[in-house]
Amino acid sequence: MKQFVGFMCLLAIMACKEKQEKLAESVEEKAARIHKDVITIDTHVDINVANFTDTINYTQKLDNQVNLPKLKSGDLDVPWLIVYTGQGDLTEEGYAKAKDNAMAKFNAIHRLCEEIAPEEIDLAYTSKDVHRIAGSGKKVAMIGVENAYPIGEDISEFENYYNLGARYISLSHNGHSQFCDSNTGEADGVWLHNGLSDLGKMAVKEMNRLGIMIDVSHVSKESMKQMIALSKAPIIASHSSARALCDHSRNLDDEQLLLMKENGGVVQTVAFSSYLNTKKHEAHAAFLKGFYEEVADSLGIDWYSFDELADLSEAKKNTFIENYSKVVALAKAKVGNRTDRPQAVDVADFVDHIDYMVNLIGIDHVGISSDFDGGGGIAGWTDASETPNVTLELVKRGYSEAEIAQLWGGNLLRVLDKVQEVAKTYAVN
Repeated sequence: MKQFVGFMCLLAIMACKEKQEKLAESVEEKAARIHKDVITIDTHVDINVANFTDTINYTQKLDNQVNLPKLKSGDLDVPWLIVYTGQGDLTEEGYAKAKDNAMAKFNAIHRLCEEIAPEEIDLAYTSKDVHRIAGSGKKVAMIGVENAYPIGEDISEFENYYNLGARYISLSHNGHSQFCDSNTGEADGVWLHNGLSDLGKMAVKEMNRLGIMIDVSHVSKESMKQMIALSKAPIIASHSSARALCDHSRNLDDEQLLLMKENGGVVQTVAFSSYLNTKKHEAHAAFLKGFYEEVADSLGIDWYSFDELADLSEAKKNTFIENYSKVVALAKAKVGNRTDRPQAVDVADFVDHIDYMVNLIGIDHVGISSDFDGGGGIAGWTDASETPNVTLELVKRGYSEAEIAQLWGGNLLRVLDKVQEVAKTYAVN
C-alpha cells in the first residue's frame, strides 16, 4: 500500500513539474511545441508536372513554394496536391484536351509517392491513412481537383477520379463550367445556369455517393446555395476567406459562412494576399510590379498579373507558374530593405480572417490553406518552410493547442470522415 501511495505521489510530482515547465515556456517555445505535436494540413497546393521527373522533382529544394525539403523544414505534414485545369470551351474537343492535362497531374502525384520518393511521402485516401502515414514519419499527400471541367459530360468519370485519389472536387474555376456557374460571373452579371446545371445536380449526388467532398471555393453564391440544399454531406471551401474583411468574389460573405456552419462544413482560410487585404495588396503589388517585370525580362519570361492568367494558353500559364517563385525571390532581393516599400499582406492579416470566421461560425468550421504555387503566399508564410509562423500567430492570439489542432486539419478530417460515412449509406441502400 505504501508503495502504491508513493507511486501516486511520484506521478503527481511529475505532472506538477510538467505543468510548471509548460507555464515557464515562452510564446515562441509553446508555438514550436504545438506545431510539432499537431498534424498540419494545407488544403491547396498547386503543382507543375515539370517538377515530377527523374531529374527535377520534390526531393530537391526547388524554387517553388512546396517540396519535400521545405515541407520538412516547416513541419507541414499534409499538402493537398491539386489537379487544376483552367476553364476552356464546353466542347468535346475542349473536354478531351483538359482531360489530358488532368491525367498528367494525377500521374505526377502518383509518381512522386510511388516511384520518386516512396520512403518520404505517401498518398492518403482517408483520415486513418493521414494519421498512419504521419505517425510513420513520412509526409502525406492528398489530392484535390480544382475544376471538374476535364470530366466532360460523363458522370461515371467521377468514380475514376475517386479511384485515382481525388477526395475533393470543385465543379468550376474561373469561368462557368458544364456543371455550374463560377464566381467570376459577378464581374459582368452573365450567368450560364443560374447556379447548378442539371449535370451539376447529378454531379453533387454522385460525389455524395462516392465520398468526395464538394468544394465551393470557385463557384458562384447561387451555385453554392444550391449545392448545400442538395448535398446530403457537409461541403468545404478549400481556399477562401471572409468577404466581410475583403470584398472579393472568391471570398464567402456572412450568409454563406453561416450556411457552411449549418451544413457542418469547413472554410479553409487562404493565404492569398488579394483575398485578405485589397488595399495593402494593391499598394504592395504596384510597388513590386516594375521589379517583377525587370527580373522576368532578364530571364526571357513574360510576366502577368494573376487576373490575366485565365486568358492565357495552358503552356504560357504553366511557364508563368513554373517561374513565379524564382522571379518573386529575385525581385524581392533587388528591392532589399527599401524604406519606401509599402507593407505587405502578412500572417497577421491572414489570422484576422481566421478570427473573424471563428467568431461568426465557430472553431469547428474553420481551417487553413495556402494556395502555394498557385499565387498564394504572404509575408511570414511565403513557402512551406515558414509554416510555423502561422502557428505562432495563433498562439499569440490565444488559441489553445486543441483549437490549433482543429484549425490545422482536425476540422477538415472530420468533414472527410462524415462525407465518407454518408457514402457508405449508398452502398447499404
